Amino acid sequence: MIFRHEYLGGIWIDLEQPSPDEIRQIAEEFSINERMERELLLPTPIPTVVAGDDMLLLVLHFPSQSEKEGETKSQEVDFIVGKNFIITVRYEVVAPLHHLKKLIEAQQLVIGKVPVTTDVLLEVLFAHLYTAMRDHMNHVAGKLSRVEKEMFDGRERTTVGSISSISREFLHMEGVLANQEEALKRFLDAVDRSGFFGHSFAERSLRILAERTHAAGIVETHRAIATEMRETNVALLGARQNEIMKTLTIVNFIFLPLGLISWTFAMRTEGMPLIESPNSFWIVLGLMLGVALLLTTFFIRRRWL
Repeated sequence: MIFRHEYLGGIWIDLEQPSPDEIRQIAEEFSINERMERELLLPTPIPTVVAGDDMLLLVLHFPSQSEKEGETKSQEVDFIVGKNFIITVRYEVVAPLHHLKKLIEAQQLVIGKVPVTTDVLLEVLFAHLYTAMRDHMNHVAGKLSRVEKEMFDGRERTTVGSISSISREFLHMEGVLANQEEALKRFLDAVDRSGFFGHSFAERSLRILAERTHAAGIVETHRAIATEMRETNVALLGARQNEIMKTLTIVNFIFLPLGLISWTFAMRTEGMPLIESPNSFWIVLGLMLGVALLLTTFFIRRRWL
């Protein structure tokens, strides 16, 4: 699908899930070289920058919410930037670009062509992509807050998997942003050197890089919180297990002398006291209860129970 948006002195072409024929059509229209066309035809696994005669190609990946809960996937976006045009290629629906496209369509119906230039539109594209990324981070951070509440409500056994899943999402986002850094910087430096947009683009370039740095900082902070929560969860689990082991040990310690008493009177040897007494059962039972109460009182006074 090809979306065309004409703005002040240029055009934005957005290709969503394009066919090879659509890519070749755009390549012929804008005189895109064969190397760039090959990059557009197939997904590229790593961030890439390719320089042409009068245009630059940038391939980046952005994290987004997966259809499966607790998973994050990478979505590729290819940018080709020239003096008077921007071409974006995506192999699936990328929500922030889709929303921006709908917003521009609505503005066109109301006020006609939007009075922006190519460098402004490029900054807007990156701003929408990184804003969507921050929204995704905040969504995952919200899940982390709910897990924290459950953890301190005594459900630390069930939160182990949730914390690990959230940490994996933040780790994935951190990796994607780290991979973007060098390619994005090289691309923006190349655009600045090309002279497409004049000296004013240097400031826009810094703002675009700041968007990525800010997103990376948020991910790093949330990941550190998730790591601390995992350690806290492990500590709570260890404390709970220690309490259980202590309780079992004390119960064992109480029943051990009771078992010794019952085994002693079960021997029924000659000279065994109380054997002939008609109340021997109740006497032995009372003795065992007395020992149990004494031991329980001792443990309570020592605050072991």
